[in-house]
Amino acid sequence: MVLVLYGTESSGPVRAVLLTLRALELDFEFRHIDVTAGEQLKEDYVRKNPQHTVPLLEDGDACIWDSHAIAGYLVHKYGKDDDALYPREALQRAIVDQRLHFESGVLYVQWKQLKHLLFRENVTELPLEKLQEIYALLERFLAGHAYIAGDQLTIADFSIVATLSTLHLSFAPVDPVKYPELSAWLSRISALPYYEEANLKGASLVAERVRAKLPKQFDKLWQKAFADIKSGAGKQ
Repeated sequence: MVLVLYGTESSGPVRAVLLTLRALELDFEFRHIDVTAGEQLKEDYVRKNPQHTVPLLEDGDACIWDSHAIAGYLVHKYGKDDDALYPREALQRAIVDQRLHFESGVLYVQWKQLKHLLFRENVTELPLEKLQEIYALLERFLAGHAYIAGDQLTIADFSIVATLSTLHLSFAPVDPVKYPELSAWLSRISALPYYEEANLKGASLVAERVRAKLPKQFDKLWQKAFADIKSGAGKQ
């Protein structure tokens, strides 16, 4: 039975799952859910996912939601026994899990707060100090490592890049001078053959909506951030 992923490409969590599916080279069907039209509140969807969130993965009779849970499930069920995407060794897995919790409890929360200020309260002079603190933490996570949880690509990279790339292309581009490790990591992930289709496309759509709401002085920053990703600036 074919895997079915419900969601929208504008959602970072959905894109994290798309990256995982592509990395595992799994066949799947993508069913678009228009959350602005309330399709996630329809009876059939709520029956499968009582929290009526995206993404939702349907695997036969099993329904799994929350991007972190879905990514782990996919690797555990469909990856190889020694698949580094979600390592089985206790310490390595704990580090991946910590990074996943960091994404959901810190990075993604900051994205939601900024989005709320801009789109709900129409605030354009946004407080970005906390976001810079988060970038500094990610820089430290990457010290001496190629990837966010060590020396191997993992689902933690997918989860964090899905949110970070959106922030990078909209509210606060990652400064390659101030955050060289983070900038190089972002370029490294963007070089994955499936990255553009699975993540960049959706992140760019969100960034365009953000940019339309922000003062025009943000345009040059956004254009540079996009150009840096496309060119692989900072790549190591």
